[in-house]
Amino acid sequence: MSKKTRRKPKRAPRRSSRGSTTDALGRAILTALGENPDRAELRRTPARFMQSLKHLTSGARQDVHAIVRSGIVADRRGKMVVVLNIPIMSLCEHHVLPFFGRCHVAYMPDQQVLRPGHLSKLIDSFCRRLQVQERLTTQIATTLWEGVQPRGVAVIIEAAHLCMIMRGVEKTNTQAVTSTMLGLFRTSTKARGELMQLIARQRKLPLLQH
Repeated sequence: MSKKTRRKPKRAPRRSSRGSTTDALGRAILTALGENPDRAELRRTPARFMQSLKHLTSGARQDVHAIVRSGIVADRRGKMVVVLNIPIMSLCEHHVLPFFGRCHVAYMPDQQVLRPGHLSKLIDSFCRRLQVQERLTTQIATTLWEGVQPRGVAVIIEAAHLCMIMRGVEKTNTQAVTSTMLGLFRTSTKARGELMQLIARQRKLPLLQH
């Protein structure tokens, strides 16, 4: 008498995936706002919205110290390096609204400098996360100070915040200015003065145009 073999039940395909989870979060946000995520114009919005947030916060998953290490080159001239009007965009961590403007960076090298492209990558990495302008300024300056080991670092950021323009006080001409000075730029009025003069000469266009 032959024994009947039992067939193993087929497993149901897994429904959970990172993509479907993030899409569900996007749909939940639209629903909470009183929108219908099944409306034809919004069907692809949850995925687009979550993908854009992932990109705009991708800096938190990057190694800023590795960026600096890979961009250092020897330089014994010791002349002040100044890079002005670097465009920045970030997201305010309080309202998840953009703030944008320009960043000025200066440092006094001691045997080594950072390639300009890697400086831009460093700034972008810190910008692409939920931020506050004060912390962003300090993070850029501190990372340069520790990674490049110059005699002085100065970082100044001028930015407009949509949380102050689109909501709250609704002041369109408002901008915030933050600065971090380390080493010679903190102790030498001559170094600070030279930097401020260079920045003043470059201020030809307003931050916001109307």
